Amino acid sequence: MSSVITPERLRSLFRPRSVALVGASNKSPFSNTAYRNLVEFDFTDRTFLVNRRGVETHGRPTVTSCAEIGQPVDVAFMMVPQAGTLDALTDAAAAGIRNAVILSSGYGEAGEAGRAAQAELVAHAESLDMVLLGPNHLGFANLVDHAPVTPILGLPHEAGSVALLSQSGASSKAMVEFATLSGADLSYMVTLGNEAMITAGHVLDFLVEDEHTKAIAIFMETIREPEVFRTAARRAAAAGKPIVVLKAGSSELSARTAAAHTGALVGDDRTIDAIFRDLGIIRVDSIEDMLITAGTAARLGRLEHSGIGVVSISGGACDILADRAEDLGARFPEFAPGTQEKLAEIMPEYGTVQNPLDVTGAAIIDPTIFTRSIEAVSADPEIGVVAVVNTLPWEREGDGKFSGQAFANAIGAGIQRASGPVVYVNQVLEPITDYTKEVMAEADVPHAIPGLRQAVVALRNLAWWSEATRDAGRGPSAEPRAVRVPESSERRGNWSEASARQLLIDAGIPVVPGTLVGSAEQAVAAAAELAGPVALKIVSPDILHKSDIGGVRLGVAGDEAVAAAYTEVVGSASRVPGAGVEGVLVSPMRSGGTELLIGVARDPQWGPILAVALGGIFVEVLGDSALSPLPVSPAQARELIESLRAAALLRGVRGTRPADLDALAEVVARIGDLALALGGDLESLEVNPLRVDGSTVEALDAVVTWTGKED
Repeated sequence: MSSVITPERLRSLFRPRSVALVGASNKSPFSNTAYRNLVEFDFTDRTFLVNRRGVETHGRPTVTSCAEIGQPVDVAFMMVPQAGTLDALTDAAAAGIRNAVILSSGYGEAGEAGRAAQAELVAHAESLDMVLLGPNHLGFANLVDHAPVTPILGLPHEAGSVALLSQSGASSKAMVEFATLSGADLSYMVTLGNEAMITAGHVLDFLVEDEHTKAIAIFMETIREPEVFRTAARRAAAAGKPIVVLKAGSSELSARTAAAHTGALVGDDRTIDAIFRDLGIIRVDSIEDMLITAGTAARLGRLEHSGIGVVSISGGACDILADRAEDLGARFPEFAPGTQEKLAEIMPEYGTVQNPLDVTGAAIIDPTIFTRSIEAVSADPEIGVVAVVNTLPWEREGDGKFSGQAFANAIGAGIQRASGPVVYVNQVLEPITDYTKEVMAEADVPHAIPGLRQAVVALRNLAWWSEATRDAGRGPSAEPRAVRVPESSERRGNWSEASARQLLIDAGIPVVPGTLVGSAEQAVAAAAELAGPVALKIVSPDILHKSDIGGVRLGVAGDEAVAAAYTEVVGSASRVPGAGVEGVLVSPMRSGGTELLIGVARDPQWGPILAVALGGIFVEVLGDSALSPLPVSPAQARELIESLRAAALLRGVRGTRPADLDALAEVVARIGDLALALGGDLESLEVNPLRVDGSTVEALDAVVTWTGKED
């Protein structure tokens, strides 16, 4: 059914010409408030009331069934109990209605019986060629066309350019109110509920094509139909429409394996972070940041540069902004020499030319300092947006005139003369009221952000999105390269380290030399050829953590020591009853360099996820890892490596050799290519450690597990 839920199919749902309230009743608070919204938005003459007893409702006559309406209807808003919903759908379909908004609960959220009821609901709708929004939600409001199909009161009558999607109906009213108070004017408000048929991805896909929507804010707890969501998100990025998501909840990756550390690294919430970064989705952690970021993004659009310039009436505000920029990772670049020269001509002698720029009290005497400073800062080659800090009123003063209007006007003049986007920033989180908008309109100020921290968050987010999606729409940023892999019939059961090593070698991944031996004499001969201390490891498909049972000996030198170590290593296998032993791996000892873990685990929703981390014992101790969906290019792999807190070790510290990051990134990307080539047979692949010493990059150990079991 997902394939037929297209933007064209949803147009008649979200842009309805007429609505039927099914189950309309004077006793129902949902019916009362839903009808009140339709009246307030002048939708009354296109609203039909369906009451099975045919009694007067909301002061109007009703019909007993949708079939009695006798006119085309686009949407049936069903406020009937769960027990009557299937019959109500049948009646609506008989009347030619193809869209239903299901209010009632007790479905997928209510245990096994509820899930069965939801499956029956969906199957029935499919048989009738209907699509469902919900169930267990509070409808939607199209504010552009003044079509509210929801019992949520307090909807704004002035449409904006931010669409709000929420899996929580109960939280939507608060979100709508804050959107209005923060200036994030809405184009649509859609509650999603259980998403039995129409998911967030489907609605997102519709909004990409909506000319009134410039940014999308989403509150979600889970992502249903991930590929639908991923495709829609990529389309949004290509269309230049930012997506800002507040996602609640976290859990461990259900598909991880106990055998690999990677499963612990790729937790569900961290996977979502990686997916969102890959898709260019802005992730936030509060309703306020979600709506203020979306409102700002809708107004300003994509920034040409990531730098933020600040022009402020308050030196204290400059200090706060600088602190928050450091905390939150926003970039306040030093002004270019040419910009500094221009500002030096504008500023009083006692002023300091720097970013953030305090225009001092001189701007009170000469408000044009605001105007000229904004113009100069906006022309700086590294500044993508200018934040101007000053006061904005939220309530009318005694004589009705804002005492600071002259300064707002000077800022507005600077905005009009600026080379790039400028946003007015109020110092505190005060509401943007109708009076505030009057002051802004008089000053020709198009957008304001309430609050200093909120401004840093919103502008940092917008700068990141601008860079992350700049090349969106030009095709995939990485294509997997062909690598040699065994036949699918061989990709099952338990594999030993020797088999995993050969898998890497065949794929063109460098591996430390090693010889598999079956006797002490062979071990001595292999060690002699290596001419130095060696490592001996038990090789068994049934023993993954070899060191735990004493199956590893390191730094062994001399014939007698090698022979003794062989015997000890083979004997360790007796601690694992029934373990089959293939032999002992003899390889040269390595010292120096940095050890990394490179792993791939299969997420049940998103497919293979690559993890890069500091390796060895530090995997669990430091928890320093970077994740990405596959494929990754060598350039993307390098970005992952450099995002690690431990990246400084790779750049060389205290006289150590810096790693060849390009060579390392090439190997990491190839491990990702190998994982993709193995397809759905692969459960997890872990190279730990991958040793990096200058330009030498080699795998010292590897573990592979398959989704298929031994026949």
